Amino acid sequence: MTTLLSTLDIAPRYIPNDPRPTLLGLTREALADAMGRAGVPEKQRRMRAGQVWHWLYHRGVASFAEMSNIAKDLRKRLEDEFIIGRPEIVTEQTSSDGTKKWLLRLSPDERGARHEVEMVYIPEEDRGTLCISSQVGCTLTCSFCHTGTQKLVRNLTAGEIVAQVMTARDRVKDWPQDIEANPKPPLGGRYITNVVLMGMGEPLYNFDNVKDAMEIVSDGEGISLSKRRITLSTSGVVPEIPRAGEEIGTMLAISLHGTTDEIRDKLVPLNKKYPIKELLAACRNYPGVSNARRITFEYVMLKGVNDTPADAKRLVQLLKGIPAKVNLIPFNPWPGTAYECSEWDTIEAFAEILNRAGYASPVRTPRGRDIMAACGQLKSESQKLRAKERLALDQGA
Repeated sequence: MTTLLSTLDIAPRYIPNDPRPTLLGLTREALADAMGRAGVPEKQRRMRAGQVWHWLYHRGVASFAEMSNIAKDLRKRLEDEFIIGRPEIVTEQTSSDGTKKWLLRLSPDERGARHEVEMVYIPEEDRGTLCISSQVGCTLTCSFCHTGTQKLVRNLTAGEIVAQVMTARDRVKDWPQDIEANPKPPLGGRYITNVVLMGMGEPLYNFDNVKDAMEIVSDGEGISLSKRRITLSTSGVVPEIPRAGEEIGTMLAISLHGTTDEIRDKLVPLNKKYPIKELLAACRNYPGVSNARRITFEYVMLKGVNDTPADAKRLVQLLKGIPAKVNLIPFNPWPGTAYECSEWDTIEAFAEILNRAGYASPVRTPRGRDIMAACGQLKSESQKLRAKERLALDQGA
């Protein structure tokens, strides 16, 4: 089921073409500095920033008027200077299995363009996983991935990344006051218990914004998701992997998908720059990796491409010495793809080889296929401006 949402459905959470900067995505220090723009004396800025932080990320308010413990005159000054709205929800789709997918339209960029990204919510009995995007389009061109057919348009800001989580919490009523008012709260205590950076884009090519956003999402006085419940998925940007462990500190997932450089070069072209040997060396040295903090290796099952017993045995050898689990992902088809999903008995045989070697290898149940919300199916209609179009805009400015 697809629902078209007008801005009236979510007012005042979206304000079109507003020139005021957003407070969303600012670190605590930057938020304190922003208080100065609203006329807060220097000695009070940290305290006022703490109050605003609580209202933004713990209570999820979308207007300064709701910040009841802040004086009215300061609320008015904050409103004059800043916004705290959300992206525009263009469509909300609900799968037959309960999965939800949202198409989000972002605020205009410096050229006035309105780009779009997708995010997905996957509810389960004891958890709810939110899959968010880090870029409009993708830097990479993985041949089996629908998102990879959409060229990179731009990086998302830290505010746009955080706003995805906040928008999802709005829609599934996951703020503390919503949970308190619900006579039947979810088994996990919250509707959104896990966040995965597995949507559109390569997170490690937008490192600084992802880092700031995950600091906000994991802050104990804000959205408050443990970093052990946040997973960053990379296609293998090797130089940034150690830095991610040290500075971001979330769980790590690797989009592997092949056991030889020949195959992986075709599936994940980034492998030509950072081959399997270098990638796995970075994984072995990932800060904090242990049996309690295993690296997840994602492996999409492609019929006749990477699904033989020999592939499974090579994978076992490749992962030696790495605390790891393997997510086997049945390929999710999309229009125009040449790939097919492996047969079910082939997937089970592959998993059995991994299991016998001591690697947990759950087969990920496809979710949201009927609304193109499954792994590898996300794509928006935003397109990168061609050089001639940019020149025309510059000349008309």
